[in-house]
Amino acid sequence: MNSSDLNLYWKTVVDTIQDGVMIVSPEGTIVSVNKGFETITGYSQSEVLGQSCALLGCSSCEIARNAEGCHWCVMFKHGRLRRQRCALIRKDGIPVQIVKNASVLKDGEGQIIGAVETITDITDLTTKESLIASYRQELDAQDRFYGMIGASAPMQALFELIRNAGQSDAPVIIFGESGAGKELIAKAIHEAGSRSQFPYIKVNCAALNESLLESELFGHVKGSFTGAHRDREGRFEAADKGDIFLDEIGDLPLSTQVKLLRVLEEKVVERVGDHKPIQVDVRIISATNRDLQALISKGEFREDFFYRINVIPLRAPSLRERKGDIPLLARSFFNRIRMKSGKDIHGISREAMDALANYNWPGNVRELKSALEFAFVSCHEDLIEPRHLPAPIAAEPDCAPPQPVPVQSRGPGGATLDQVKRTRLIDALTSAKGNQSEAARILGISRTSVWAQVKRYQLNPADYV
Repeated sequence: MNSSDLNLYWKTVVDTIQDGVMIVSPEGTIVSVNKGFETITGYSQSEVLGQSCALLGCSSCEIARNAEGCHWCVMFKHGRLRRQRCALIRKDGIPVQIVKNASVLKDGEGQIIGAVETITDITDLTTKESLIASYRQELDAQDRFYGMIGASAPMQALFELIRNAGQSDAPVIIFGESGAGKELIAKAIHEAGSRSQFPYIKVNCAALNESLLESELFGHVKGSFTGAHRDREGRFEAADKGDIFLDEIGDLPLSTQVKLLRVLEEKVVERVGDHKPIQVDVRIISATNRDLQALISKGEFREDFFYRINVIPLRAPSLRERKGDIPLLARSFFNRIRMKSGKDIHGISREAMDALANYNWPGNVRELKSALEFAFVSCHEDLIEPRHLPAPIAAEPDCAPPQPVPVQSRGPGGATLDQVKRTRLIDALTSAKGNQSEAARILGISRTSVWAQVKRYQLNPADYV
C-alpha cells in the first residue's frame, strides 16, 4: 500500500468521525477540515480553506489572537489543548457550545508546522445542564414546604398546621377533594415530625378487598389461607416507630375498622391466622375525600372509630380556593415536564396562563399537572398557548395578549415570590396597626412566622402604627 492509498484511507476515516476536525498553519490559516466540521459550523470546505480560523469567532481564542506577538492560539505556546469548553459562531450566526482538543504538529526536525483541532458539539449537554440547574432552583424555591407548593393564605395556614401536627403522636386525618394533594400533606407531616427518621408506610384502603387488606395491614402466618406459604410481616410492623398513611380510609370495611380500633387503643396487632399480640408504636395518618359523618349516619362507618382517627383534622384546600398559587404550580410542573421530555419549549404564554387561572379545576392540582403534560405533547412551538391545553381549559375566556411568562420563581404580575410575601406582610401590618399577633391572624400564619418574616425583610412594625 503506497502513501497515496494511505492518505485516501485516512481521509475516509477522518470524514467518518462525527466530531469536527480542522488543521491550521502556524499563522492560523485553515488548510483542511472534515465532514463533521462542515456539519457543526455550517461552512463548506471550499468556504473555509485558506481563510483565517478567526472566521469561527471561537470565544476561547479571542484573547490569544489579540495578544501581541502571539500565534493564532495560545495552544501553540503550550503544545496542546485539552477539553476546552467554549463557543463558536456558525455560518448562520447561531452560537454553538463546543468542547475542543488540539495539538501542534511538528516535522521531523521538531519544528511546528501547524496544529490539528477536534471540535465536539455539546449543545444538547449544555441544554440539559441548564434544565438541571433550573430543576435544582425549583427544588430550593422558597415557595416549597416539604415538596408542597403554595404562597396563598390557605396554604401558609396549612403549612403551620402541618408543623404542629408533625410534633404530635396523635392520629391525623386529612379531608379534601380528589387531586388536592392529601398524600403530599401526609408525607409532609411525617417529614416535619419527630418520627421522620423512621419508616413511612402507605396503604390504599380502596385498592384491596377485605381479606387481602387485613393481610397487608397486620401480616399473616404460614398456612393461614391459600397461598400463605410463609410468615409475612404486615404494614403496621413495618412502620414501627414511624407513620402509616391510610389513604381512602372511607372505603375501609367495618370489620377492619374494629381491628384498627384495637391497634389505636392497645398498640398491638395480630397477624392473620395467629393470636399472638405484636407490640407496635405507629402513628396513623389517614385521608379521605368522602363525607365520613354521612357514612356514619348510613351505618357504613363506625362512629367510635371516627372519633379515634379524627384527633387532628386537616383540610387540603381545593385549587379553586388558592388560585393565586396556579402560576407557581404551573411553573413547577413546566420545569419538571420540560426536563423529563427534553422538548425545547421556552415558557407559557400570558394568554395560556390566564386560561389556567380562569378554569375551575374540578380535578385540582392533579388535573393541572395533567393539563401541562397534555400541552407538552400537543405543543410544537416556543410557547404553550391556550390551543395546546385540553379543550375545557382552552375554552375559557381569553384575557390578555400573548406574551411569554418567564419560567423563574415568579408570582402573579411578574413579581418574585419574596416581593409578593413582603407586600402581603406590609399590608397585614398596616391593617393591624403594627400588631404582629393581629397580622398573623390576618395572614393565617403563626406569630413566630410573622416575626421571622419581619426580621427577614428588615421591617419595623412600629412604622405601621
